[in-house]
Amino acid sequence: MERSASQHLDNWLAEKNRKPLVIRGARQVGKTWLVRDLAARHNLTLIELNFERNPSLADLFNTNDSQEILLNLESEFNTPIHPKTTHIFLDEIQAAPEIFAKLRWFKEDFKDLALIAAGSLLEFSLNTYQYSMPVGRISYFYLEAFSFFEYLSATGNDFLLKKLARFSMNETIPLSLHEKALKLYHTYCLVGGMPEVLQKWADTGDLKACMKLQQDLLATFRDDFYKYGDRFDPDLLFKLFNSVCRQIGTKFVYSRVDPSAASQAVKNGLSVLCQARVFSQIRHTSANGLPLGAESNDKFFKILLIDTGLVSAQLDLSSIPYSQAGDIIFTNKGPLAEQFVGQQLRAAQSPLTDPSLFYWQRTGGRQGEIDYIIQYRNRIIPVEIKSGKAGSMKSLHQFMHDKRLDLALRINANLPAMEQISIKTTKGDPVSYTLISIPLYLAQQIDSLIGE
Repeated sequence: MERSASQHLDNWLAEKNRKPLVIRGARQVGKTWLVRDLAARHNLTLIELNFERNPSLADLFNTNDSQEILLNLESEFNTPIHPKTTHIFLDEIQAAPEIFAKLRWFKEDFKDLALIAAGSLLEFSLNTYQYSMPVGRISYFYLEAFSFFEYLSATGNDFLLKKLARFSMNETIPLSLHEKALKLYHTYCLVGGMPEVLQKWADTGDLKACMKLQQDLLATFRDDFYKYGDRFDPDLLFKLFNSVCRQIGTKFVYSRVDPSAASQAVKNGLSVLCQARVFSQIRHTSANGLPLGAESNDKFFKILLIDTGLVSAQLDLSSIPYSQAGDIIFTNKGPLAEQFVGQQLRAAQSPLTDPSLFYWQRTGGRQGEIDYIIQYRNRIIPVEIKSGKAGSMKSLHQFMHDKRLDLALRINANLPAMEQISIKTTKGDPVSYTLISIPLYLAQQIDSLIGE
């Protein structure tokens, strides 16, 4: 299965002043496959070390002499290392965090050597790491689950992918293709973008088999909780996981996890799972100016899970008959549309920067919320999500008036459209702006469609 991240790794490999690369991402998003594929496509000799599986391999790096380290690796693997034709992969490096400090020597002494490190619980190790980090001598790469467009490629819908990737608001989408794309969106919400599950779906089309794999992955994530047993209550982390799936699309409330638990304990557990990149936070923004996080209210935030398929599995949607599951997915109050769009927005950001998402919520007085706030160049763009074909936009109208903006985006199940809104808010304020409406399956193309 092809991944868009592969092109970014190709670009890194071609850089003249290349730094060692650290891939950051949750467990089972395909980090190891991506590195192996890079070596295979470029005909590089791959030397792979897994420090979680073989902790003793860390002893090969017990010196600051990079030449000595390479001699150790050659001896261990009985393979000559030629910097221009060898690729060293340090997998599960969080199990040997002291090796991070050694990466600087490879940047300085072996600039032609392709070296990549990765780890599924890397963020947690980095935050507790006591050694000197090689600041400025390594690059970071952030890997997400498969996006919807990558899903289309993996399932053999290449021509539809080509059509959607090139779509312009000046064009039209035939109704039959629109309905086909919506059905694929529906299936993606159930199958998701975890590589092993997606491969099973592409090979067999067996949703029950995919559901079994999703439950196995959820169990794997829960098993990881016990690695933090000396710092956090694993039972609380388990409850937190269940609660997050039920709070998607709403402001996260600590007390809904466990009314009897202290809020600080829940907060600490949530921090752990965000560090492990199983969850991601949608931060509040005042949306008064750029950058979006400049006036954030830390008491207001929402949480997404890593993958919409895992959300469906956790909510047990995969066990519902396919046609009925579709009805649930397309209801206006369903959380999956917001999870889906957030996942695509994260995937659309450069893997060279840690993806970030924002939303707006009125923090006092009357209720009001905008699902996502994005930055396009020097503009602030509000994004409203409607999982079905209809829905009120009272909050959006008032937001556009209050912030004096002239362009908004709506994502729903309708065909693409652009219209001029001229209306009075519920407070009687006149407001006029341009509204771009796009179907859910085009969420990954927001930047290109706004820029027309």
